[in-house]
Amino acid sequence: MSRTADLEHVLGRSVSRETLERLEAFDAALLKWSSAINLIAKATRSESWSRHILDSAQLYPLAPTDFRHWCDLGAGGGLPGLVIACLTTEANPGARITLVESDARKAAFLATAARQLDLAVTVLRDRIEKVAPQRADILSARALAALPLLLDYAHRHLDPQGMALLPKGRNAAQEVEDARQSWHFDLEITPSRADPEGAILVLRNLRPLDGTR
Repeated sequence: MSRTADLEHVLGRSVSRETLERLEAFDAALLKWSSAINLIAKATRSESWSRHILDSAQLYPLAPTDFRHWCDLGAGGGLPGLVIACLTTEANPGARITLVESDARKAAFLATAARQLDLAVTVLRDRIEKVAPQRADILSARALAALPLLLDYAHRHLDPQGMALLPKGRNAAQEVEDARQSWHFDLEITPSRADPEGAILVLRNLRPLDGTR
C-alpha cells in the first residue's frame, strides 16, 4: 500500500495532503537527527514509517475527537507526541499538546522539529516527577517504563476523568497483572495495527488501591 493508504488504514479516515506531507517531513527529520542522537534504534530506521510513524498515529483515533490537552511523557524523538501534533493541527487545532522530555538533546530536537513543522506544542525539559501536574485529558507514553511505574507518572499528570493510551509489547498481560497489585483502573485492550505482537492499553478511572488521590 501507499503511505497515504497505510496512514488511512491506521486512522480509519482520510487525511489531507498537508497532513501527509507534515508527517513525511517529520519522518525525514527523525532520521536525520538519529544519525547524531539516539532517537530511534538503528535497526528500525529503514522501516521508520511503519515502525514509528504509523505505530504512533494509531493512538489518535482512540482518543475523543474533541480532546483539550494531550500530554506525552518521555517524548524522546516525538513518538507519539509530534505525530499526534501533526494530526491535531488539522483535526483538532484548538487542542494543546505538551511533550515532557528530560534529555537536553532530545528536547532540543522536539522544539526544533515542532518549529520547522509549524506545530503548536509545548516542550517541558524536566523530569516527569518534577514537572507540575498537567491534568491532561489524554496521556501517552511509548517505550518509557513498565506499567506499575508508568501509572505512577500517569496518576500525577492525568485528569481524574482522563484517559491514558499506552502502547505495550508482548509482555502487556504480565504488566497489567503487576500493576493491578497497586492500582485500580478500567482497561480496554486494542490490538496494535502496526505491531502484530503489540497492544494499546486504554486506561480510565486510574487511582491507587490505598485510596489516595
